[in-house]
Amino acid sequence: MRELVVLGTASQVPTRYRNHNGYLLRWDDEGVLFDPGEGTQRQMVLAGVATSAVNRLCLTHFHGDHCLGVPGVIQRASLDRVGHRMVAHFPASGREYFARLRHASVFYDTVDVREEPVAADGTVAVGAFGVLEARALDHSTDVFGYRLVEPDGRRFVPELLSRFGIGGAAVGELDRAGSIRVGDRVIGVEQVSEPRRGQRFAFVMDTRLCDGVYALADGADMLVIEATFLAEDEDLAQRYGHLTARQAARVAADCGVRMLVLTHFSQRYVDAAAHYADEAGAVFSGEIVVAEDLMRVPVPARR
Repeated sequence: MRELVVLGTASQVPTRYRNHNGYLLRWDDEGVLFDPGEGTQRQMVLAGVATSAVNRLCLTHFHGDHCLGVPGVIQRASLDRVGHRMVAHFPASGREYFARLRHASVFYDTVDVREEPVAADGTVAVGAFGVLEARALDHSTDVFGYRLVEPDGRRFVPELLSRFGIGGAAVGELDRAGSIRVGDRVIGVEQVSEPRRGQRFAFVMDTRLCDGVYALADGADMLVIEATFLAEDEDLAQRYGHLTARQAARVAADCGVRMLVLTHFSQRYVDAAAHYADEAGAVFSGEIVVAEDLMRVPVPARR
């Protein structure tokens, strides 16, 4: 399963219909919770997602709409007796803020939280899910965006397997060993497979346009990106360190993104989903999702 569960889509001020931020990426056996703002625990209940689904926290920065849900999520994980370790990534300059959030109130603390602060651009974690990277962004405080990259691999071609008489358990053996003997011939995996590009997911919040935005978005199958303002308020976006829907869409177009997910909307716009879609669609021809709370968005299938 690879999907994005949208838990909240508001920016600084929530509305009747939009909770503060919260995004759970379900990526095979990995559950990455990005920027849990206030109310995330309740949104997870409404979305039907248990805290046991989360094994990694990724905070872009320590503005309240991106982190005030941390205490509730961790305390609920303790209440639910979540047995696995939860790894937390956040800007290293905000260690004291994470410590306050981690121990915001009295509770029976049983969850194992391992802190792995991010201090510079580069690889944050490596695992079965692939490589998690971070890049610095441009806001009024230290911000890091995140990018998950699955390694490139190979896909077996059934017609080629049949041609060489390889089937059943032999396919698994070939996959593990890299080659297999069939009669008097040795067949290499490259003879019965084709290159398979690894999938890529990018998460960009609270930033002006900068090199980090483009580095994160490059070749992403799914780009989740803030679009706080519409183009008519681009001056406000620049002043407060944010993006417009048009700018986000231009990034997606320039970086070869397949699916653009817009979120983090200012409360100044009422019923503006169509305006966001139209503005983004004018410069980006790929798939556009204007995020709504509790929406589930599958990561695009491989080409």
